[in-house]
Parts: sequence; C-alpha cells; structure tokens
Amino acid sequence: METDEDALKKTQLVEARARNISHNVRCIECGSQSIEDSQADIAILLRKLIRDEIRSGKSDKDIYKKLENDYGETILYTPKFDLQTAGLWLSPVIVAGAAVGVWAYSKHKQRSNVHIMALNLVRGVPLTPKEKQTMLDLLSPPPSQRTPSSWWRNWRRQ
Repeated sequence: METDEDALKKTQLVEARARNISHNVRCIECGSQSIEDSQADIAILLRKLIRDEIRSGKSDKDIYKKLENDYGETILYTPKFDLQTAGLWLSPVIVAGAAVGVWAYSKHKQRSNVHIMALNLVRGVPLTPKEKQTMLDLLSPPPSQRTPSSWWRNWRRQ
C-alpha cells in the first residue's frame, strides 16, 4: 500500500526529473528557449509528454532518444559529437591554434630577420635604412624613466 507521503515523494521525483529534462530540450517554436521556459503550445505538449514518459518508467536517456528521433537532433541543446558536429565542437580549438601559430611564426620571423641582419652586417653587406633603425632600436638601451625623486634632486642642484 502506498501512503500519501510515498505518493508525494514520487510526484516530486517525477517533477524534478521532468524539469531537468525540460531545461535541456529546445522549444521548436521559440528556438532560443527551453521548453521549461516557453509558453508555446508545442512546449506545453512536450512537457506533458515528458511527464507521461517518466510515469511510464522510461529512463532520461530513453526520453532524450525519443525526442531526438521524433523532432530531430536540434531539439537537444547538447548535440552529440560525430562527424557532422565535429566542426562545431573543434572550431574554438582550431581558431586558437591558428592564432598561436600566426603569433609564433611572426616571432620566429622577427628573430630570424635580426639574425640575418647581424650576419649581413658582419659580412659587410650594407643595411637598408629600415634595417638600420631596427638594429638601433634593438641595441640601444631604453630611455631612463625619471622618477620624481631624481627630478627633485636635479632641480635642487641648480
């Protein structure tokens, strides 16, 4: 015999599972909302369908599979990883890798250009004005930053 407390716990469990599933299912009509947040007719029907499936004893995985089979893969917020979605999942990694590659190549190119300029200078090959400026920028120390205390000392000496 099922007591009122057991029935209440069972209802709460069904509600919790249904809300969890509903948050992960996209509304077909709205597109940007989950069926839990949407008030579209199809969202209301899908929430009822999910609750009925839970009451019939189906697992969450079975419910997701049924929704995916009936409405397509786009109904789920998390697409599975396969050949069709590999570009979607891997695109951030590819873009970041390309950016790091471009940065590393430019650093390598800059270093190799300085080495080539130094070798040319040793061999007696004249440098272009741009190369001379680059070498002067690299070899000359940075200008000293005057601190207020050194400014004050210099002013007092006058």
